[in-house]
Amino acid sequence: MSLIEPTRMMSGKVALVTGASRGIGAAIAAALADAGAHVILTARDGDALATQVQALASSGRQATAMPADVTNEESVKNLLAGIRERFGRLDAAVNNAAGGGRPPAPLHEWASEDFDSAIAVNLHGVFLCLKYEIELMLATGHGGSIVNMSSTAGEQGVAGLSGYTASKFGVAGLTRVAALDYAAHGIRVNAIAPGPILTDRLAAAGQAAQDRVAASVPLGRIGKPNDVAAAALWLCSDQSSFVTGTTLTVDGGRLAGTPAFKTSS
Repeated sequence: MSLIEPTRMMSGKVALVTGASRGIGAAIAAALADAGAHVILTARDGDALATQVQALASSGRQATAMPADVTNEESVKNLLAGIRERFGRLDAAVNNAAGGGRPPAPLHEWASEDFDSAIAVNLHGVFLCLKYEIELMLATGHGGSIVNMSSTAGEQGVAGLSGYTASKFGVAGLTRVAALDYAAHGIRVNAIAPGPILTDRLAAAGQAAQDRVAASVPLGRIGKPNDVAAAALWLCSDQSSFVTGTTLTVDGGRLAGTPAFKTSS
């Protein structure tokens, strides 16, 4: 297989991005559109989606807003039915929507409803999206690529984040099962595990907090949404045609191991 120019990697493809109203999801949608895909952006905030679509369309990229709630099965089912009716196919999907839970706290301080809300968005929402995305890919018979958004918190425990960590470990397992179930149908399923990325929450924490986080990253910086978007684009494209059932870590080396000890000068 020859390498394809990034501007043509997704030419003629139809791609879906959930949680696409801002941050990493918006960056992924832009990357897919830049590569030639017609991108469907979905999230609960229709106004924010419309703003993202307008920005993409103003530069000649193909994008459509279709609001949906990934925690609601009827909403997800209707979203994919709408994609089938309008576009007739789905070639790629990035299940990026996340949320729920509560601020960090020891496990015994988590209320059951907070734990359940993290699972509902981050794990059950991914299950619902996978279910109906795969049904459409099977119906059209073209195969496809699905990327689930995990986290480095789905690769190692993080104190205080019971619900979030449990949900992201679940995403890693769900990804592997789906990859095995549908490999013979030409449907690839992978996950991305971002480390610290400069999204709204970290930006709002201020420079001092960002400097502390950056100091814990072997590459010496916080990641950008475009770092994750580049990984998602590769996994969605035919460039990764022999990759399925894996989690690609985008974390600046944080999970590689213990960094070298620093000696004082």
